[in-house]
Amino acid sequence: QTMSSLLFCCCFIHPDIVLHFVSVWQLPVPSISNLQANRGKQSLVVSWLVNHSGIVGEINEIQISRTESHIIIYNVNSHEHTWTWTSDLPLECVDHSVRIRYFYNQTAPSPWSKWVTNCGCEAKDKTRMFPFQRVLREGTSAMFCCVPPRGVNITSIAFKKSQYPLISIGARVKAISVENLTIPTTDINALLLSCGDTTGEEYSVWNYVSFPAQKPRNLSCATSQLTTVTCTWDPGRYRHPHDHNNQTRTLHIENSDQAPVNCEPSSCTFAAIPNLEQYNIRVVVKDQLGEETESHSFNISDRVVPVAEWDRVSPGVADTTVSWIIQGNLTGLNLICQVSVDPGSTTEVSLTWFKSNIHNLNCNSASGRCKFKLEDLLPNTLYSTKVRCSVNGRLWGKWTHALPFKTCPFVTLNLWRRLKQTSEIYSRQVTLLWTLNAPGSATTETVQRYTVQWTQDGQNRTERKDGAQTQAEVLIGPGQCDFTVQAVLHTCPPINAHITIPKLDDRGEEHIERLSSSPAGGFNLSWPELNTATCAYTVEWCNQGNAVPCTLRWIKMQKGNHTLLLPASNFKAGRRYTFNIYGCTENGHRLLEVQTGYSQELRNVVKPVQSTPSSVTLEWHYNEDDPAHPAFITGYLVTVQEVGSNTRPDMLVEDPRKKSVIIEDLKQGHEYRFSVSALTKVGPGIPGMIPFRTRTNYSAHLAKILTPILLLLGCTILLWPQRKMLKRGLKDIFVYPAGMNIKSFEIDGFLHEAGERVQSHKVEECISCDIEILNTRPLLTEATTLRDPEPLNTLCSPGSQSSPSSLSEPHKGYCPQSAELLSERPAPQQITCITNKSYFHTTVEDFSEPQEVTNSEIKSTSEPSDCLQESCSVVSGYISNDTS
Repeated sequence: QTMSSLLFCCCFIHPDIVLHFVSVWQLPVPSISNLQANRGKQSLVVSWLVNHSGIVGEINEIQISRTESHIIIYNVNSHEHTWTWTSDLPLECVDHSVRIRYFYNQTAPSPWSKWVTNCGCEAKDKTRMFPFQRVLREGTSAMFCCVPPRGVNITSIAFKKSQYPLISIGARVKAISVENLTIPTTDINALLLSCGDTTGEEYSVWNYVSFPAQKPRNLSCATSQLTTVTCTWDPGRYRHPHDHNNQTRTLHIENSDQAPVNCEPSSCTFAAIPNLEQYNIRVVVKDQLGEETESHSFNISDRVVPVAEWDRVSPGVADTTVSWIIQGNLTGLNLICQVSVDPGSTTEVSLTWFKSNIHNLNCNSASGRCKFKLEDLLPNTLYSTKVRCSVNGRLWGKWTHALPFKTCPFVTLNLWRRLKQTSEIYSRQVTLLWTLNAPGSATTETVQRYTVQWTQDGQNRTERKDGAQTQAEVLIGPGQCDFTVQAVLHTCPPINAHITIPKLDDRGEEHIERLSSSPAGGFNLSWPELNTATCAYTVEWCNQGNAVPCTLRWIKMQKGNHTLLLPASNFKAGRRYTFNIYGCTENGHRLLEVQTGYSQELRNVVKPVQSTPSSVTLEWHYNEDDPAHPAFITGYLVTVQEVGSNTRPDMLVEDPRKKSVIIEDLKQGHEYRFSVSALTKVGPGIPGMIPFRTRTNYSAHLAKILTPILLLLGCTILLWPQRKMLKRGLKDIFVYPAGMNIKSFEIDGFLHEAGERVQSHKVEECISCDIEILNTRPLLTEATTLRDPEPLNTLCSPGSQSSPSSLSEPHKGYCPQSAELLSERPAPQQITCITNKSYFHTTVEDFSEPQEVTNSEIKSTSEPSDCLQESCSVVSGYISNDTS
């Protein structure tokens, strides 16, 4: 049901005031002047007047009746002329009437006044229930009624869905009584009242149960800015958010004319009154069930509670600067603040504006901002801090919220440089290299950017690099140049590194020292101390050794330390490393010395032989100072082995810069294997091997090939003028008339005789030789190729003379081809050329007796010993006309 459907039917009956003039023994009739009903509280307030003078009653008797029958339900005596009565039954259920009388001298009663009635409500078309949507007091008893229309009777009443026995109130109204009302624990937080009547309908309404207003407890007031005052209190018992017992809270300043201030459930804020120090306040809490009041007095100067708010936090490595703002103008007050660090302790600092007895505290009265440095913190550690303040330590403000922060890791910017002379004599290229170092498990923050600044000859320049770059290239002049690289981090302060490039003519002297490797490997570097090295030393080397490209690494030593132990795990065995040691001075880094060596020397040295030697001298090309070698070169080992025979004694070359050796006592026409290996302290390396065969005299073999060819050619030339005669003769011999009988034995005899004559012309032995030994050097780029044919085992030795019948002119200038041995690298080779000069016999048509050779010549530029040396030989001869 809604409120609009409710009709409160009430009436108020006031009797006419009638004055009676009675005799002195009759008291006047009292009259009720006012009857006021408060349905929310279910109370009636009645007041009356005495209608005569001179007669005053000492006691007033009041009666309360219900219904039209005026059934007396309450009777009380009172000395007052105004009286309040609270009904257990809602006033809307039935009519309630009041009448009074008084007693003179407590013995003589006056007549009763007329009944004054407060009418109940009538139901017109449907049953009505009371109370309706009313807040009932917790723990009390209550009566609920149902008012049906005329002609309808109530059959049942249920409370919280439970049936209760009916109580008749008058002829039609029925009621129930419920003891000890409790607050529902359901979300609806309401109580259901239902009525059933003879029409078969059932009607329901909601009512609520709550508790009355609570007296404010622990009332106190404070100010943070001296401009407003905030009073707080404990509101007491918790009230459900959907509680229908609406409350009002007001604050009254008793010693001022300020209007009451509406408050929150547990606090109230009002403007401070100028020039008013002492305040007397009263807080009133009122609701439908009651009202409570609490008073408090205070001096505003003693109730200052500073309020601090975080401004910012600037973390460092071992310290962090925190700043906060104090609200309001508290100039001249003695402030005390407490700063707490977790994990850690709480630090208390006293301060007044513009002054501080703490060296790391700074406050500004204009902005109200205070800065404090938290010290003795651990790097890369998570902390939280909070702050609160007070005036003279009386009242402390609330702690700020815990502000988390993380100290910066102990990060350093390791800066180094590499210098390179450009094509211009007074220009240098500087490559700045840097790394961010964070020891331990600290993680390096992401770098936003790098800023490179340099100064030379009074000019300043700046260049920016993104956070992913770790180097920068700059061209500078011959003068001294100062560089500063700054790493800008996200949350931590920037990190700076400085380095000075000395003048062009102040680079130091390069002194190279060879390091000795140890069995355990690694390097133990030491250098003489430099008096001018004011900022320690720096050692640099290439991470890949002396191979290119170079990934530069460096270590900066502390001042006074001039030894460095580098473990073998950081280096590769068999690779040469060069360490440049610089001394840091006021004018920059100067090169002190250069140390080079191997962490561990190995045997596998690259073979040095890349060319083919001659039969006399073996040469090779090899860079003994190549930094790619796995060890230092101390010499060479030359081995000569004849195939199929034992190895000859090794030849040791102790000077690593000597790259040739003479091989003697080799046999002609034999195969040898030469090997050369580079020696280190560990032993010989991989040998370079070359197979080689000493050459023999090829002249006899060439003569056997050329003799038949020359014989046929000579015959053809000699017989060419007689070709017609020969044609006729051959025709007479081979072409004969048909039927002619040819004897076969004549042909066989002819062929046999011709063969005997041809066989009589034999090759003569070498009777004349020209031996020339040529030393030639092929180009470096030529390939090693042996172009000689398989040598013939023909020895060059003095032979017998032939006896031709006639001699032709000698073939002058004849020289056979020389065999060449080409190689990749220069190697001296000796080429021996042997030339045999003879004469051919003149052939005539008729055969004659052979004649002896009358002229022979042997020319030699050297004396060959049984042709043991490599040679090529050509034998030339003649055709004898001996027919025998």
